[in-house]
Amino acid sequence: MSRLDEMAVFAEVVEAEGFSAAARVLGVSKSAVSKQVGRLEDRLGVRLLNRTTRRLSLTEAGATFYEASRRVLDEALVAETAVSSLSAAPRGLLKLNAPMSFGFLHLARVIPEFHARYPRIVIDAVMNDRFVDLVEEGYDVAIRITGALQDSSLIARYLAPSQALLCAAPDYLAQRGTPLQPEDLSGHDCLIYSNLDQRHAWRFAGPRGPVRVKVKGPFQANNGDALCSAALAGMGIAALPSFIVGEHLLAGRLVPVLCGFRLAAQGIYAVYPHNRNLSAKVRAFVDFLAGRFGPEPYWDDGLDRVLQPAAPMQQG
Repeated sequence: MSRLDEMAVFAEVVEAEGFSAAARVLGVSKSAVSKQVGRLEDRLGVRLLNRTTRRLSLTEAGATFYEASRRVLDEALVAETAVSSLSAAPRGLLKLNAPMSFGFLHLARVIPEFHARYPRIVIDAVMNDRFVDLVEEGYDVAIRITGALQDSSLIARYLAPSQALLCAAPDYLAQRGTPLQPEDLSGHDCLIYSNLDQRHAWRFAGPRGPVRVKVKGPFQANNGDALCSAALAGMGIAALPSFIVGEHLLAGRLVPVLCGFRLAAQGIYAVYPHNRNLSAKVRAFVDFLAGRFGPEPYWDDGLDRVLQPAAPMQQG
């Protein structure tokens, strides 16, 4: 028997004012209750109850132990009720971390729909492009976009693919020409995402196998939206995810480059601390995102028709 169970039996004897009455409430025999209280006294090394043929009374040690036991039992009941209610109906504060661009462009777009479905969940979203420690910083869930997740104690749920695309403004290509091979990028202005360890090396997969090209350019930033704005202004060639540049490619504001070569594929994941009994609020949020985005996310709709090799623009 656990110590909490021992406390519960002892408290029931005190509140029922006898072994027989406590046994009826607990659904066990009077002798079983008496033995449990006796074992508890033996373990503690003190007498908790004064027993007479007519009545029971608490000793000084028994009164102290009863008050402490009652507090512990009440707190355990409150904790159990709180956890049970959370698992039954998603509610409470959900602390979320997400990359800046994806969070602004896509998470913020679907959160109103999630709120309409789960109005008792309050989301506290922190958006930045740094790597956060979920456990240390108290996050319930984080969105990560990566090619390979690091081994950790976190659980990862795949939400959607993220394809990186090379693109530039039509005016830039008209002035500087269109690269035909990855090696041609060495003669172009490239816009560089500075959060990568090997930011000045772009890796491609193509007809000749893997290709690694060193790149340089007039602008680098730790935010994809900033690089997209620079590309739209004709500043150079950018390597950005389709969830940022897809709409600009469809509208013709940007033009895909080197369509026969693909940058390394990435995935969008929800990661959360390992917990055998995953809270209902986290489960609801992760399931919602997986269903809302999925293997063919809406931001890639129609891109196939523009991601075709085009006739190169010659330098003007």
